[in-house]
Amino acid sequence: FADWFEGDGHKMHYPQLPDPEGWDVFAGPMLLADGKIVQKTLADDWKCSETGAVSDVHIWGSWKHDDVAMLDGLHLSIHEDVPAGTDPDPDIYYSHPGKLLWDRDFAADEMVILDSYGEGDQGWYNPNTQEVLRPDHKIFHQINITNIREPFVQKEGTIYWLDVTVFIEPVQPGADGPQWGWKTSRSEHFNDDAVWTDGPVSGNQILWQRLQDPFTGESLDLAFVITPEPAGGLLVLLGMSCLALAGWRARR
Repeated sequence: FADWFEGDGHKMHYPQLPDPEGWDVFAGPMLLADGKIVQKTLADDWKCSETGAVSDVHIWGSWKHDDVAMLDGLHLSIHEDVPAGTDPDPDIYYSHPGKLLWDRDFAADEMVILDSYGEGDQGWYNPNTQEVLRPDHKIFHQINITNIREPFVQKEGTIYWLDVTVFIEPVQPGADGPQWGWKTSRSEHFNDDAVWTDGPVSGNQILWQRLQDPFTGESLDLAFVITPEPAGGLLVLLGMSCLALAGWRARR
């Protein structure tokens, strides 16, 4: 019940579906030559279409060179929207995440990963090192995080930002070792560019940078969907089944 496929329900403006020939943008840790670990975070915005709990999140991504490994964990956070043109810094004229509203670390056993959701000739992009590889890999997968405990409650019509960071151990120097990227979407572009930053996203003073296609400069969105709680639907079905069974027994 954790997997999500095109046509299933959602609780956002529309599902940002993965582009089979798009980019995977590096979203993990990297060990620099001086021994410092850089932890890249990516974020994209969505508009809530139904008030309620953000208890199910589905994200698409790939491994560089199809060098598939294990994710040791993943960090999600939800932020207020800072609309374009409202940041006090005139150089940051684009929208980006603002005040932290909710965050949670998820261990590997709290995620369900669909190993091969689809295939295509995909590119790899690291925006701060400007590493660009195309084509680089073929397989992409879906990460499903469902039935989140104490979830964030969104309000219909409000724009929020979803931030994603993945953890891989041990962290390898430079570009060595397995690296995971968040996949760009093929859906109609929503609102403003996705953004990225290096370092922990714990405060509000974060230097967010726009995420754009390294070849064309076009806006990039990231592939994710926020969905209705499957447990609720399952409980309704179970309840209907119990009522039907009770009626059948009463008629006997």
